[in-house]
Amino acid sequence: MIRAMYSGISGLRANQTKLDVIGNNIANVGTTAFKNQRIRFQDMLSQNVRQATGPGRNLGGTNASQVGLGVQVAGIDTTMTPGNMQTTGGTLDTAIDGDGFFVVGKGPTDAKIVIKKDDMTADTGTTMETMFTRDGSFTLDYNSNLVNSDGLRIMGYATTADGKTSISYGSDGKRTMEFVDSESEDLKADEQQLVPLAIPDEIEDGGEKLKVKSFSIDKNGVIKAVLSNNKVTALGQIAMASFKNTEGMTKLGKNLWQNSANSGEAIFRNGVGTDATTPNDSGYGDMLQGMLEMSNVDLAEQFSEMIVASRAFQANGKIITTSDEILQELVNLKR
Repeated sequence: MIRAMYSGISGLRANQTKLDVIGNNIANVGTTAFKNQRIRFQDMLSQNVRQATGPGRNLGGTNASQVGLGVQVAGIDTTMTPGNMQTTGGTLDTAIDGDGFFVVGKGPTDAKIVIKKDDMTADTGTTMETMFTRDGSFTLDYNSNLVNSDGLRIMGYATTADGKTSISYGSDGKRTMEFVDSESEDLKADEQQLVPLAIPDEIEDGGEKLKVKSFSIDKNGVIKAVLSNNKVTALGQIAMASFKNTEGMTKLGKNLWQNSANSGEAIFRNGVGTDATTPNDSGYGDMLQGMLEMSNVDLAEQFSEMIVASRAFQANGKIITTSDEILQELVNLKR
């Protein structure tokens, strides 16, 4: 009876945690790029009433007799399947159709993420605090820096062509941007490092400052701007990262993720025009401008799981009340 009561208590705790997970999923049904979570249970230690015995000359073997001591949470998994795409029309809204994460950073403008060329992972020379997100609702600050809704910098590659570099930073943090012909056969990304990206109001071309009329983001993440003389320049390429085990990543809140001991290090996507022997860009999704990824929470599934968890919670509560009634009968035996 006492064991049954404590088994019921463990069931109440486990199903309360399940309701907490379901409640969080439902609360975030409208959160951009939110990833649904599920909970798994496992039985606790079982107490041996009688040990198993092997067959002998005169008697056959007997199985063990065990009494389970309740349930516990085995794990809370994150479902990393992509959510549906929603058209927003925003020129800076970007969704990832497939695998991968945007790379965001916190630090001064001259901070950078150094990349090891052999395996496309971050090097120890990295000075930018790095995080990852699937939320592509980008904005521009007053200094034309490309940032997310919390002001974190959007990291990417500088593009180069004909000896010019689209974006670079001095030791004082001052930004320099040059015209880089987006149609040049020599166009390639600087894969040595990731830098904060920007979309300025004007670009210098041969000593002449030209206004930016419009810009677009192609499926590879290259930001192309149309200038007042109708020339098109490549301002940079938005970086993407992937992980060996995306389910092992740690949620930081605010639609941000961080790699953990079980997710592995971030593997960055090769930039445009890469000279790598085996490019890895085919393993990443395409960027879709003017769209955002929605939450992948299925409300029908969540409400069904809520009913199951609610009934299980009630059933475990009934175990406790029934055990209490039996204990009361034992107390009443001596009257």
